Amino acid sequence: MNDTHSMAPSTPVSARIEKYSNVQRLEASLGHARAAIREALTTNEDHHTQDPDYTPTGPIYWNATTFHRSYLEMEKHLKVFVYEEGDPPVFHYGPCKHTYAIEGLFIQGMEISKFRTRDSERAHLYFLPFSVTMITQVVYVVDSHDWGPMKNTAKDYVDVIAHKYPYWNRSLGADHFMLACHDWGPEISFAVPNLYNNSIRALCNANTSEKFNPSRDVSIPEIHLPSGTTTGMLGGPSPSHRPLLVFYAGGVHGPIWPILLHHWQHHKDPSIQIHEYLPKNTSYFAMMRQSKFCICPSGYEVASPRTVEVLYTSCVPVLIKDHYVMPFSDVLNWKTFAVVVAVEEIPDLKRILEGISGRRYLRMVKRGREVRRHFEVSSPPKRYDVFHMILHSIWLRRLNVRVRDVDVP
Repeated sequence: MNDTHSMAPSTPVSARIEKYSNVQRLEASLGHARAAIREALTTNEDHHTQDPDYTPTGPIYWNATTFHRSYLEMEKHLKVFVYEEGDPPVFHYGPCKHTYAIEGLFIQGMEISKFRTRDSERAHLYFLPFSVTMITQVVYVVDSHDWGPMKNTAKDYVDVIAHKYPYWNRSLGADHFMLACHDWGPEISFAVPNLYNNSIRALCNANTSEKFNPSRDVSIPEIHLPSGTTTGMLGGPSPSHRPLLVFYAGGVHGPIWPILLHHWQHHKDPSIQIHEYLPKNTSYFAMMRQSKFCICPSGYEVASPRTVEVLYTSCVPVLIKDHYVMPFSDVLNWKTFAVVVAVEEIPDLKRILEGISGRRYLRMVKRGREVRRHFEVSSPPKRYDVFHMILHSIWLRRLNVRVRDVDVP
């Protein structure tokens, strides 16, 4: 018998594709991205290095090639669905000026981003577009000390989208994310157990002693924008035109600051300028631009806009922080462009800074200028800027999650 007559008819390609669910197709695309990133990590080679805007290189990255490949894979694959439910000012709106500006800027950026999809079935990630800062301003009753209404706002919103769409219940929130720069963001997230336990929380207050989980949560930078832009904030003189060794000014705010002021305020060495309050007619930014090193201590909360301000002015950050996960530390090696000082080392601060050779200091300045692009605010967002770095950190967490159809084993 001719063997060809005994063979079952082949299944058309289109029919084979239809066997796969939408979720399986989405997960397959993420599988391809994981494989490409893994190849870059294994071989340390990127076969697609031509990038018209920027190609990451150098020691500021843990692995520049892997980061570049991951970023390009994000651009190739990632789709984010922004839930349309909710009205401003609590939803789809946030502050774009002052300390918590990153909340409004990210929400605004996400609304117009090329990563946004209007087709919820095509999304790898789902964004909960509420602003914790606006919740504290609109919902919270001043001096009431009542968290209930604020927590209920977050809980009620998740209940609405969970009943209207299948996606929250399908993954128990694992492919969803929120973003908050306000200090109360973590506490409000606790109102929804699956939001805290499963979802990706992008937070300024990235404190591991307060249940921040670096493997799932994302640390984002706190950026103080008095005018809503970085106009006049970027750049500083060359290292040879910085006569001061170190600068810091700030009131007593948290446990680290009193120790710092106790040891170094009113020091006899004029190159050490550490103050509780700035001297009259002295410019804060001018002092940073005159200093080689600028101290960035934690306050009552771990995050502070000072770190980004220092990078903006090409001063080398001196980080004195406990339990803080630095922004983008999954990609950036902070020790190559910042000095990390433990709290117990504060009495030795001068010795530590003077012990840094001139050559090493110049390398740190150069690297700080290179890394600054990842903390800059753009309108509209530009590739590799702070908006896209936040999104990339969220993308990395999504790669660690595999979503299944509820009815597929």
